Amino acid sequence: MKNVGNIAKLMKQAGQMQAKMQELQEEMAERKFEASSGGGAVTAVVSGRHEVISLKISPEVVDPSDIAMLEDLVVAAVNAARQQAEQGMREEMEKLTGDLGIPPGLM
Repeated sequence: MKNVGNIAKLMKQAGQMQAKMQELQEEMAERKFEASSGGGAVTAVVSGRHEVISLKISPEVVDPSDIAMLEDLVVAAVNAARQQAEQGMREEMEKLTGDLGIPPGLM
């Protein structure tokens, strides 16, 4: 019978963990992550959902004869902001699951 009690306790903890994870995902979705490229020439802001919220381009980098450079700066800024969002979520998940001994990346 002790096994049944342990399973019930484990199931309760799993339910609590699931609720905390859902809450964390909702909180992270509202957070904003900002990154720049080209020394601040292009700045991207993304949500925790990895959606681009805003993109700022300094007028000095707009060169009609070198659109490729501007495109590269935009891609770099957006990717950097997305990476920050991913890292933020990973860190928060590790905080949440750290006491359980679950290896990173399994949750």
